[in-house]
Formats: sequence, C-alpha cells, structure tokens
Amino acid sequence: MIDFFINLSPIYQALIAGIFTWSVTLLGAAVVIFFKKTNDTFMDSMLGFSAGVMIAASFFSLIEPAIEMAESLHSISFLVVSIGFLLGVLLLYLSDLLFNYIDRRREANTTDRKKRCIMLITSITIHNIPEGLVMGVGFGSLVYNITGSSLMSALTLALGIGIQNFPEGCAVSLPLRREGYSRFKAFFIGQLSAIVEPICAVLGAILVIKIKFILPYLLAMAAGAMFYVAVGDLIPESQKNKNRTLMTIVTLIGFTIMMLLDVGLG
Repeated sequence: MIDFFINLSPIYQALIAGIFTWSVTLLGAAVVIFFKKTNDTFMDSMLGFSAGVMIAASFFSLIEPAIEMAESLHSISFLVVSIGFLLGVLLLYLSDLLFNYIDRRREANTTDRKKRCIMLITSITIHNIPEGLVMGVGFGSLVYNITGSSLMSALTLALGIGIQNFPEGCAVSLPLRREGYSRFKAFFIGQLSAIVEPICAVLGAILVIKIKFILPYLLAMAAGAMFYVAVGDLIPESQKNKNRTLMTIVTLIGFTIMMLLDVGLG
C-alpha cells in the first residue's frame, strides 16, 4: 500500500491527501450522531496541536524549499519568499473578511433557518479552499526534487490540516443539530463543508507542475496562509480554554513532532 502511494504521480497523491482531510472532517461531523456535546479541552487541544504542526510545516516544508527553489532559478530568494509569504497572508485575510461578512449575515437572519444553514456551510467551505491549495502545492513540488521538499513533509502537512478539520466538522454539524436539523442532515452538511479540499489539492498540484517558475512563490504563499491560520485562528481559539498552559504545551508538542518528522525523516 505504501509503495503504491509513493509510486503515484503528485496529482494523485494530492487527491488522496485531500480525500483524507475531507474524511477527518467527516469524522468530526459524525460526532453529532453519537453526542450532544463534545469535550472542550479535547477539542482545544487538537486545535493547539494542529497550530504547532502548521507552524513547523510552514518553515521546514514550505519556506525552506521555497528559498532553495528561488536560488536554483537564480532569483532573489529573500524577495521572492517575502512576496509569496505576504500574498498568502493577504489571501487568508481576504478570505477571513468574506467569512466574517457571511457569518454576520447569518446572525442577522436568525429567523430564516434555511438561509442560516446555507451561509454557515458557505463560510466554512470558503475557509477550506486555501487549505486544499496548500496541500496541492506541497505534493506538486515533489516533481522538482527540491532540497527540503519531500513526501514525508507533504504528508505531515496534510496531517496537520486533517487534525484541525476534526473540530471544524463538529463546528458545523453540532450547531445545525441545535437548530433542529436531524442528526443525519446535520452530519451530511458538516462533512460537505470540506469537499472542496480534494478538488483544490488537485488544482494546486497541477498549477505547480505546469508552471515551474511560480513554485517558490506558491510555496511561500502556502506558508503565509498556514501561518495566518495557525497564529490568527487556531492558537487564539485554543487559548480560550481555562487551562492555557496545557494548550501551550500541546502546541509546542505539535511543533516538535512535525519538526522531527520533517528534519529526521524527510
């Protein structure tokens, strides 16, 4: 099975990774079938762990290879990486603005259950699009055998995204259940929010493979997007937990594990 995956083209690898992250969202959404509520500490720990993984992945799996690639293309590496990184931050910032706008519209229409449902699923789906692209960039870069870019780093990147998708699935299905939707309908809508990730992963991989000179920009852009999610969303959310010290430790553990996997095995 492992040999089969290794021998696949990066596009198919990206597709499988995207299906994996969507499947984790599916598992998170499935919580609504068995439980009326979830353990907050467990959910916050998963967010903190994911943040640590993403921060480590941003440097070891994305920024470092972007620098190597820019130098091999005789570009000004620090300028290329800085531009790409800030573009990734801007992409997520604009996505966040759209997410918040839709969320405010959803709150303003509390009497319309159907409209509220549509806005909820739309906002989470928009949030998942950049994550799928990030995975695609990670796998697509394997074609060029860049120093620091490896199958292990791409896999651990997908793992970090997948882990944080679990509470995301819960965040959609549980509120829908509270609004009166059946368990199955709340589960179905919850898992549907991440269906864009496999599609965007494939698009990201194809884009990287077809246009080589933009690869360092895309790698750095993916890193900026990852940093934005980790620092602007996951860490603040996990730190709302009353046991902030535990959340910090879990985040550092996530960073350490990702670093060991990437540097030691990558």
